[in-house]
Amino acid sequence: MDAHGVREKFIEVANRKKILAHRCIKCGHTMLETVMFCEKCSGSRFEEIELEGSGTVVTYTIQAVAPAGFEDAGSYAWVVFKIDNASIRASGFLPGVKEPKDLPVGARVRVAGFDPHHGLLLEKV
Repeated sequence: MDAHGVREKFIEVANRKKILAHRCIKCGHTMLETVMFCEKCSGSRFEEIELEGSGTVVTYTIQAVAPAGFEDAGSYAWVVFKIDNASIRASGFLPGVKEPKDLPVGARVRVAGFDPHHGLLLEKV
């Protein structure tokens, strides 16, 4: 699948509130779908899998003053979360976060879909 096809598939899966990932056919290691070689065995053949789009916040950055192109977002957080039942982390856009008390580390989030302007859209659970 070419890069455009992978992007479209990622968006399709995100809009179903899931995360598109790869499982190495050689060793079974799971990684995000953006990799070309397995980080464990260097294999280059994968099967696509869909992971649940929920997880636990491990870190984030709050953007209190939106940069150019994000004025519509107001205050938001760029969140890194550990995906449930997987050993991988993903990141996404979570609107409405103004200060740390709004999103403590360990909070639960899930994929809400894909926004063409902001990317992977998250929501608090």
